[in-house]
Amino acid sequence: MAGYPDRDSGYMQWVTDLQLISTGAPSGQRIMSKCLEVAEMLIKKNISYGDSALSPIRVFSKSDNLEQIKVRIDDKLNRIVNSEAYPGDNDIDDLIGYLILLKIAVDKNKVVEV
Repeated sequence: MAGYPDRDSGYMQWVTDLQLISTGAPSGQRIMSKCLEVAEMLIKKNISYGDSALSPIRVFSKSDNLEQIKVRIDDKLNRIVNSEAYPGDNDIDDLIGYLILLKIAVDKNKVVEV
């Protein structure tokens, strides 16, 4: 399975490969489904809010985007730990989303240490 799925063959081939290999994993289909749900949420929020997490306008806070995302992650973790869910929010999906955005920001900034 070395080199499979092949990310370098293009996005559509990568997605197709992932769909195929997910059928061989006991929870593969559920993993794909949950990942796609989070991706859909992130894309819809990116359309609604723009790139506010990755490219904040810095009106009040002058912290860089990595630090601001970390603060949002801390806030979500605090809500989860204290069981203080806000009606209509899904703190776990939001946390996963912020972790993905942190990964994108780290990759974008070529930061080695988080």
